[in-house]
Amino acid sequence: MPHKPRMTEAEAAKRLLHQERCYEEHLNQLKEKDATINFRGRKLIVSPNVLAPASWNYNMLAQTVLKEVKETDRVLDMGTGSGIQAILAASKSTNVIAVDVNPFAVKYAKLNVKLNGLSSRVKVVKSDLFKNVKGKFDLIIFDPPFRWTKPRDAWEISSADEDYRTMRTFFAGVKKYLNEGGRIVMHFGTSGDVAYFDYLIKKNGFRIEPIMKSRKNRRGWIYFTYRLTF
Repeated sequence: MPHKPRMTEAEAAKRLLHQERCYEEHLNQLKEKDATINFRGRKLIVSPNVLAPASWNYNMLAQTVLKEVKETDRVLDMGTGSGIQAILAASKSTNVIAVDVNPFAVKYAKLNVKLNGLSSRVKVVKSDLFKNVKGKFDLIIFDPPFRWTKPRDAWEISSADEDYRTMRTFFAGVKKYLNEGGRIVMHFGTSGDVAYFDYLIKKNGFRIEPIMKSRKNRRGWIYFTYRLTF
């Protein structure tokens, strides 16, 4: 069923225009070589076909992950991208699974895990959500695509989710993969359909606790991290 944004047509159009601008920037970067990033002492190599992580000062999910992960946690990083959240989680946990449907992300996440000496702690798996995931977790990390449009290539899977299929499927099935007392840490923002995000959380019976909130950026968006439990 086509997604009906829970906002005015003008506000929906503003978000779709933002998606187009992001995609245009991506197309320009496709001509570039792999980027090497120093992320708070961790070396990352990022393909132009993988969304590069925001820098530490603006990466609320990274900051949240470091605060949230416990040494005893079994962790799932859903949609790992460059692998940075899994790498950060492995600074505490010895049992981290990182998954992504983008084959470029899987390749580079494996490389980045190896570069940071964490192959014994982090396993990277190609998976469309939970398809190739086994077992239960104490903590699941998820930075879902914010817009509801159809992705045009592997890179855009990180920001576009046609009719929010991925997010709907995640919320409908994630409880089966959580241990008793398990938590989900998520990142979302007003550049997506926040009202629909809140609706899915309540519909699927989760309690939501805000963790961090950004200031409005130059484009007018505000971003959040949340802890979900049930």
